[in-house]
Amino acid sequence: MLKKIVNLLPEWVKEGLRQVKKFILSILFYGRGRRCPVCGHEYSKFRKAGVPPREDAVCINCGAMERNRFAWIYINKKTNLFSESPKRMLHVAPEKCFESRFRKYLGDNYITADLLDPRVMLKMDITDIQYQDEYFDVIYCSHVLEHVPDDRKAMREFYRVLKQNGWAILLVPVDAEKTFEDPTIVDPSERLRIFGQSDHVRIYGHDFADRLREAGFKVNVSSVPDICGKDDIVLMGLTPACGEIYYCTKV
Repeated sequence: MLKKIVNLLPEWVKEGLRQVKKFILSILFYGRGRRCPVCGHEYSKFRKAGVPPREDAVCINCGAMERNRFAWIYINKKTNLFSESPKRMLHVAPEKCFESRFRKYLGDNYITADLLDPRVMLKMDITDIQYQDEYFDVIYCSHVLEHVPDDRKAMREFYRVLKQNGWAILLVPVDAEKTFEDPTIVDPSERLRIFGQSDHVRIYGHDFADRLREAGFKVNVSSVPDICGKDDIVLMGLTPACGEIYYCTKV
């Protein structure tokens, strides 16, 4: 009930409430046991989130989750996004913790897209992308494909609009050894039971990389220990919930 009431408030009131909440949490979590690599703020630990709750999940300042923090480290250490001339980037279902930072660097070359989110620049179905072949230098799409009935078509579209020598980071939750999907399962409660979320249409396995390769990509898979040392893993709250990075290039 309280959440419904808050949703009816004007945006300036909601933003004020968010800032008050952030201030209170910053006091409660004061300390230097954790550092967010995205925003640089330090806390005694990150706050819990998820069902069931995960420890060290969300940065109090910018809202970066485990997978966001790992992805940010990877982008800075292993890609050329910030080290060479500005890229033309497509960001699908943009995370708030990333959006302002990407836009600050890329300017008008940064395009956000989503099928449902009204705050993005473009309403886009990723199985039918309205751009010409080899248009983007970079594509970032995290935890979207598990919602898309024809994910293979979406992967082919990403491949089509990516430039030669461009790269894409395409992330999904991997919770099984082998991908399982059944298009006859449409009831939200059944999807929740079988796929882990009511709007998921499959549960991905470690063969996710093979699907990307079928679309034409060369795929490099990296886990947290491949990129970060033990001390940084603890300091930045890089728990198993980070998952793996699927770095895709066009060959």
